[in-house]
Amino acid sequence: MPIVSQRGDEMPASPIRRLVPLANAARRKGIKVYALNIGQPDIPTPQEGLDALKHIDRRVLEYSPSEGMLSLREKLCEYYRRYHIDVDVEDIIVTTGGSEAVLFAFMAALDPGDEIIVPEPAYANYMAFAISAGAKIVTIPSSIDEGFALPPMERFEKLITPRTKGILICNPNNPTGYLYTMKEMLQLRDIVKKHDLFLFSDEVYREFCYTGAPYISAFHLPGIEEQVVLIDSVSKRYNECGIRVGALITKHSRLRANIMKFCQARLSPPLLGQIVAEASIDAPQEYMLATYNEYVERRKFLIDELNKIPGCYTPIPMGAFYTVVRLPVKDADDFCRWCLEEFSYEGQTVFMAPASGFYTTPGMGRDEVRMAYVLNKEDLRSAIKVLRHALETYNSRPEA
Repeated sequence: MPIVSQRGDEMPASPIRRLVPLANAARRKGIKVYALNIGQPDIPTPQEGLDALKHIDRRVLEYSPSEGMLSLREKLCEYYRRYHIDVDVEDIIVTTGGSEAVLFAFMAALDPGDEIIVPEPAYANYMAFAISAGAKIVTIPSSIDEGFALPPMERFEKLITPRTKGILICNPNNPTGYLYTMKEMLQLRDIVKKHDLFLFSDEVYREFCYTGAPYISAFHLPGIEEQVVLIDSVSKRYNECGIRVGALITKHSRLRANIMKFCQARLSPPLLGQIVAEASIDAPQEYMLATYNEYVERRKFLIDELNKIPGCYTPIPMGAFYTVVRLPVKDADDFCRWCLEEFSYEGQTVFMAPASGFYTTPGMGRDEVRMAYVLNKEDLRSAIKVLRHALETYNSRPEA
């Protein structure tokens, strides 16, 4: 039998999706599953995007340019200016989702054996993309007891080696909902500048910041303009995850030229997705405000209710639509599996993402889960009720 690649063996299974077969099996048994595991919003896509899809009058659905449609990139320039991000059309490369943007950034910036420092817990696919590029993610743990604040810069300094090529952040953060402060961003700027590193900044949740402080982009940091690689996506802000349109933005001309080689090899990003994305940028401010306010309400409800459950704790997330929750269980992986495979309450159960999959440090996150508050408040209310009963039942078992 042929031997498969070591790379494939090392690829981690997604903590977000690996329990999907169990959830599907539960649904086949007639159990209602509240999907808190994945950032799939239930808010409608802007009508502008849906109308653009319905009214396509092209006779040929052709390849788009490898860097993305010019009209979309021009629209994105206008969008970024609203957030005081000064970029040109030439700085923007449209990608097949934000995931491809991260992968291509790693492929173009990192050689096999190179290292990139990432605060953890972190979006699990970063590790998969690094393995694809032959690079190594070096994690620096943050703590739920400290609200997942950025670790001290001294700890970053200790991890920097001759193979270190960059630091990657997600701001606002997935999975924790943490929002980096100006002080933390400036500290990152200083260390990136000092060691001549890339700053990869995943900013797909910029619309969802729940503090009075202004949103801080990596492109707002003076002195490292050509070291910043910004990752973006329309999936979350316009509730259109399925169109698979993202963007990579950098002023580093040589890096951008190398990224374009990977773009040309995959031919082009999705034509239909780009048409929808371009139209969605024209969504009225009322749509964006209503979406924002809905998440504010969901966040308050979920966090309040979770912290009322005996033994549960979650800090208040200041951005995105996720939170990491400490549960009164020894093994959250087993608890999440058990909820789908063995438990139901009034014909319902909950689907959560074990947080251990968002860490690489052994043992971390074993009693934590990530929850996405992407369901309406009534569904969240029911999910919390089910979770409370699940914890009581799980911990009252003889083996527990």
